[in-house]
Amino acid sequence: MRSTSELRGVIIDAARVEFARYGLAGARIDRIAKSANASKERLYAHFGDKETLFRQVVAADSTEFFAAIGVRPDAVAEFAGDIFDLAASMPEHLRMITWARLEGVPLEEPELEGRKIRDRDIAAIEAAQAAGHIDREWDPQQLLIVLFGIGMAWASWPQDHPGSVDAQAISRATAVDAAARILKPHPAVVSI
Repeated sequence: MRSTSELRGVIIDAARVEFARYGLAGARIDRIAKSANASKERLYAHFGDKETLFRQVVAADSTEFFAAIGVRPDAVAEFAGDIFDLAASMPEHLRMITWARLEGVPLEEPELEGRKIRDRDIAAIEAAQAAGHIDREWDPQQLLIVLFGIGMAWASWPQDHPGSVDAQAISRATAVDAAARILKPHPAVVSI
């Protein structure tokens, strides 16, 4: 017999697959229960309703997704490559985040060890700016969003991404190079 926490984990995993495929509106509790080898009654007892289950999956996925990487002050451009890698390795997590936005479900800001992940990454960008690694003109929060967008560009492209390892490596390298180019500090202009 499964423990309560094991059952919750199995239900969350089954719900992730269902919600990632169909979204909140199209997902079916009976399919989630069947996939989790649990009764609908047990599922409702643990999570209340379908939207609550959806919110818990989205919260867990967004925390896991954003906690898996972080901006490093000495390698800020690599963040775009790390996002690229995450989009490829955690597609269900990305779909859940996307579904939440499409369904109008507000995302709670993920935290790690009691600190907002965004604040951690902004602090790393500020440290990189202070060390002269990247252009100081960037607003750190806006730059974080731009870097995220660069890394996600291939995941958002309408056609399937080429699946070969070489094609993925080239695309990742392109994302990192694009980020490095926009981050490059501009030399001070000296007037005569």
